[in-house]
Parts: sequence; structure tokens; C-alpha cells
Amino acid sequence: MTRRDFINATSASYASLLAWGLLQPAPANALDLPVNGKQTDGKGRKVIVLGAGLAGMATAYQLGKLGYDCTVLEARSRAGGRVWTVRGGTKETELGGTPQACSFENGLYFNGGAARIPHHHQLTLQYCRELGVPLEIFNGNNEAAYLFNDGGTGPMANRRIRIKEYHNDMRGYTAELLAKSLDQHALDQELTKEDVEKLIDFLKNEGDLNTAHLYKGTNRRGYKTKGEPGAGPTPGDMADPFGLTDLLRSGFMQPVFYNVGDYIYEQQTTLMQPVGGMDAIPRALEKKLTGKILFNAPVTELRKTDNGVRIVYQKDGKPQEVTAEFCVCTLPLPMLKNLESDLSGTIKRAADFVPYIKTGKIGLQFKRRFWEEDDWIYGGISRTNMDINQIWYPSFGFQGRKGVLIGYYNFYGRAEAVGAMSVAEREKMALEQGGKIHPQYPAEFDNSFSLAWHRIPYNAGGWATYDEATRRKYYPALLEPDGNVYFAGEHTTYLTAWMAGALTSAHRTVEAIHARVGAYTKK
Repeated sequence: MTRRDFINATSASYASLLAWGLLQPAPANALDLPVNGKQTDGKGRKVIVLGAGLAGMATAYQLGKLGYDCTVLEARSRAGGRVWTVRGGTKETELGGTPQACSFENGLYFNGGAARIPHHHQLTLQYCRELGVPLEIFNGNNEAAYLFNDGGTGPMANRRIRIKEYHNDMRGYTAELLAKSLDQHALDQELTKEDVEKLIDFLKNEGDLNTAHLYKGTNRRGYKTKGEPGAGPTPGDMADPFGLTDLLRSGFMQPVFYNVGDYIYEQQTTLMQPVGGMDAIPRALEKKLTGKILFNAPVTELRKTDNGVRIVYQKDGKPQEVTAEFCVCTLPLPMLKNLESDLSGTIKRAADFVPYIKTGKIGLQFKRRFWEEDDWIYGGISRTNMDINQIWYPSFGFQGRKGVLIGYYNFYGRAEAVGAMSVAEREKMALEQGGKIHPQYPAEFDNSFSLAWHRIPYNAGGWATYDEATRRKYYPALLEPDGNVYFAGEHTTYLTAWMAGALTSAHRTVEAIHARVGAYTKK
């Protein structure tokens, strides 16, 4: 079995491939290739790039360094694609929707698409370094944020619970149960006395058990109201733990609460974000491509020719045509599906059958940062089983006067239902549901801006969501050129949904084109 056969057969994740040594980490360095993109007449070989998202701009940027003559066709009036920061003045009209204009106060924003950079996505970090984009910490995991199970029964239903309370109580009880099984020699696996002593010692420290190996609560989960330790005569008044059965029946075992960044590889600390918004990255790349990007130029037709490609696009309401030796198509597959083309059947089937996630966000501006002042939450994410799904707290502007929360971040059926609402209905829903977690909402609310990625023109989805069957059946075709047409974008990688996917795909495509041109010149 070849390496490719193994990957396709197992539909292995990026993290798994790294762990097994079958995939190199996202490279930290820029491409180091010979400059041979020029023809015999000294002019650069012409390449048309479809889409000015990260994949398209990185492709044009790297090919430009190698001597190629690149033109980027972008349907929108802005670069960045799904790397989109919403701030005051942002305008958007969704498919079948009404126009929106953001009225956030100056300096406030939320990232409508890409929102964080993992520390191991070294290629993304390299681009930030090379382009001079300053970074700051993104706080994804915050034990002070809340869990809220709406509509359940029992003492923990319909009330907000600090994540640290739930985590530390469950950690303590789990450690206690395992310690008891060790005390009673109840484990199937044989352990020596020394093994048991080591494991018991670990469990005592991990679960904060007492000398009898029982969990009776811990200061790790916090203190009672006005019970914080300080200069008084007592060491503080610890909050009582929840009962194990109450925790098990709390509703927090639902899958919607599973997505804890403590454990997910891509969300483990340290995470970072560009200062001032994620769009600092595409704006920096755009500056490197001055005069190379043609905005408001949606592509309508892509054709292969005997010696290259022919592309038709709209400009000022009129069709325009351009030819080139190569084309790099970075359009999301839902957009490629609607393009008139003579691409191969395998490519067309991939565009037809690789699904994209439905997902949406809303930014809520508030008159004061009550989550910091009242609830001591600085960054992080609260989770709930309501349609809002998640509340994200900003990791910038701490202690400022006003702030913008991401009032919902939802997926799949929830996102589809919320996306079908009017803008006003989304806002109302976000305020009503979020107000159950933060009762300050009604008094402090200013304004909002919402988006549903599956309704955003020129995207029609969040990111590619392969399962084992679609990965095996359609993915390999996207890695190969179709004549002189190459494909790049997060959907052509195992890093779907991440900026590193777009960037690694750009480098792979640049290397493939360059190797092909190099083979020409050697003949």
C-alpha cells in the first residue's frame, strides 16, 4: 500500500498524520526555489489566479517572487475571502437577504471568519513575521466562562455554571472512583504495589483528593460569592462541589458541550491573533500585490485551451476575457460548481459532492464590558445547548469602555435555522438566549452585525467537511492539475477550516507549477 493509498483509506486527520510521521509540519520558512518563471523573451509566464483569499494571494505573491506575471481576479471589492474582520463601516448583503451596515464604535470588531492561529501552524506565523503583522494572545480556553443547559431538569438545569466548577468536580470524582478501584484491587490490569502508589499519588494531585482518597471539593473550582481569600481573618470560603449524580444528569454530557479546547489539538494554547483584526494578514498580502488584483471581477467561465487557459469574467456589467499559460483556481467548491467550464468530470464531481459546513456568527456591541466587570471573564468561550451555541469574549481591549461579543457561533442545523431568519430576528434571538447567561444584555446592548456563511455571496459555505467516503473519492483529484488548471484552498488540504490550509495549498501549487516549468526549460 502506498502512502497516498493509506491516507485515502483511513481518511486520517492532519494531527494523526503528524503523529504517525506521514506528514511534515506546516513549514516555517518561505519557499526557496530558483527564479525561472520568465520566458525566453524575458517576460514572466502568465498565470491567472481565481480568488483573492489567502490561498490566491499567497500563490500570486510566491509566483511573483519567482518571475511569473500573475493577475488575481476577485469577485468582491475586498481581499481576504473568509479571513474577514467586521468593523464599523463593513457592509454585506446575504443571498436573499437585506443589506447590513456595521456601526461598531471605532476600534471594535469581531472576526467573521478565521479567528485564531495555533502555535504549531508555523507557516501562518511565518507569513505574519515576513509581512510584519504583529500578534497578540487569543484566549480560547477560559475556566471562568460558563456552561448553560437550557430546558433540562435537576439542580444544574437552566442556570449558568462556571466551566471550572464542572471540570474540577468531574476531575475530582473521576479520580476518586479510580482511586477506590485501586484501593480495592479492582482493576483488570495487574499493577505492582509501587505502580499503585504512583498512580494514587497522581490521582490525589490531579483530582485534589483528601487523605482518604475522597473528593470533597477544591479551591480550584472557585469560592462562594464574597468568599475570595484576602486580608481578612479566614483563608476564604470555598464553594461546595456539586454532587456526582447531579453532574451526570446536568445535561453537560451532551455533544454540544464536548468541544473543549483543553484537548483539541488545533485549539491548545498558545493561540494567537493579529493585533487589530485577522484581516491584517490579507491586507498585508494585498499591499505586496499592488496592481495585481482586479476587484469586482466575478469569473463566469473557465476554459482549457491548447496552450493554456481562457477565462471570462464580469467587469462593470460587461464580459471580459483573459488568457494565460496557467490558472490557479482557489474558488470554494460551491462557487466552482456554478462556473461554466470544461473541467474534467472528476473535478466537477468534487465540486458537486464535497459538502461545506453551514455556520454563522453575530457580533453584539455593548455599552460596557460587563463580562469583565461583573463576571471576571477575559477572553474565552461560554457554551450552551441553545441555538446561539457559543459566546466568544474578546481577547483584546481589556478594561475598555465598550466591547463586542460574538453572541453566537453555531453550526449545521442550528446555523441553517438561524441563517434563515431576518437580521432583526437573529439579533432578537441572540439577545434573548444570551440574556439567560448574561442578564446584563438588555440594559447594555448597542447594536449588532450578523452573518451566515452559507448565505454569503461567493462563498455559500463555511469550509469543506470531508467524511471518509468523500475524502477517498473526491479529494485526490483536487491535488492534481486539470490540464493547465491547478487547484488550491483549504479544501485541497487536511487543514480544512484553517488559514494554514490555504497557505500550505498555495505552496504546494507553486512548487508544482514551478517544477513543470523547470521541466520545460530543461528540454
